[in-house]
Amino acid sequence: MTINRWGLVVAAIVSGLGLAGWFYASYSTVAGADAKDDALVALGGDIYARNCASCHGAKLEGQKDWRVRDAAGYLPAPPHDETGHTWHHGDEMLFKITKFGTASLIPGSYKTNMNGFGETLSDREIWAALAFIKSQWPERIQKRQAAIK
Repeated sequence: MTINRWGLVVAAIVSGLGLAGWFYASYSTVAGADAKDDALVALGGDIYARNCASCHGAKLEGQKDWRVRDAAGYLPAPPHDETGHTWHHGDEMLFKITKFGTASLIPGSYKTNMNGFGETLSDREIWAALAFIKSQWPERIQKRQAAIK
């Protein structure tokens, strides 16, 4: 039996593309930050309390003077309530900031204390924390944020 090399090459390419597509789809279409999902929000409240509240505040209020850089050039943690800028970003951006850290998304040597949680939290846990944050916003803010892609 002769092996058709071109057939093997095509099969390998198709398999590789299929695997790459599956990987991308599984990353980019993770559960999402559904603020209406009570179970996800409850999980997110616990995750937020354990991992986020120490900087961003138990009530999502952020740190004092969060818009003013300190002597070392770092900004304090911003609020995640409706007074902050969190809701000005789409879910995918919020996920990436939380997973990979702010500096990974900004070119140059951006100074930030916001390191990523990708080594600490699963994707589902990150989405849950974001769902909790979003659930605390007024309905009008949730609607405006949902329109941001």
